[in-house]
Amino acid sequence: MAEQMKPHFEEVQAHYDLSDDFFGLFQDSSRTYSCAYYERDDMSLGEAQMAKIDLALAKLQLEPGMTLLDIGCGWGSVLRRAIEKYDVNVIGLTLSKNQAKYAQELLDSLPTERSRRILLRGWEQFDEPVDRIISLEAIEAFPQERYAPFFKMCGSVLPDGGRFVIQAILGHPLKKWPELGIPITMTDLKFMRFIAKEIFPGGSVPGEDDIVNLSAEAGFTLEDKQMLNEHYVRTLDTWAEALEAHHDEAVAATSEEVYQRYMKYLTGCSDFFRRGISELGQFTLVKN
Repeated sequence: MAEQMKPHFEEVQAHYDLSDDFFGLFQDSSRTYSCAYYERDDMSLGEAQMAKIDLALAKLQLEPGMTLLDIGCGWGSVLRRAIEKYDVNVIGLTLSKNQAKYAQELLDSLPTERSRRILLRGWEQFDEPVDRIISLEAIEAFPQERYAPFFKMCGSVLPDGGRFVIQAILGHPLKKWPELGIPITMTDLKFMRFIAKEIFPGGSVPGEDDIVNLSAEAGFTLEDKQMLNEHYVRTLDTWAEALEAHHDEAVAATSEEVYQRYMKYLTGCSDFFRRGISELGQFTLVKN
């Protein structure tokens, strides 16, 4: 256990404990807060979120009675699906009080004998053996110096042959932008600063090399990589449209300032994925 590292509860809670009602205004009914997967063009947001969850879970090769750990479990939609579809025991980690309460109640309502634990804990405080790990867009909330210890922890709790699916928003170092055909503009730099300061304080966006190299150092082999960039453009656009349509309720739940901040965040991120400044990868890792 990484005793010396305390999870950044305050920074995560500043984002996720804003208001469940607020997030509910733009999320689908499963409250999934990561990129959806539009397997077919005519999918609703809810269908596309379920398709994403199914896509990720299928890569884990779950079997009944296994224990699945979800790092950054959000409001519990992935664990719920894992129980219903694969009959597994589940453990979810979140730093958000609202999410922990909501997800535990959600899982407690399921007709299953399997164990369902949502822990208000960071991965830094976890060291139980598990069979599989999933983590969808949680690593971006970690400071960069914690990436290596994160992968080491994941490797230490999995058995040989254990599988880990990680979905991550990826960035490129600024020096690479010109060769990717992305001009470096003040507007883009300001938006990146806005995200770092106002939306995800304390976080950092990994590069693909971070995922590949640090997971390898922790004893994982990369089995598969699937890029989902265009799916995030559509997800973010759908969220922004829904939030805009619920302007009055959003302001009532929070404030005009929070509403404007989130509109700027959702529309700006969509633009980043559209232009290739940001990318989204789903990686399947297998412990050697």
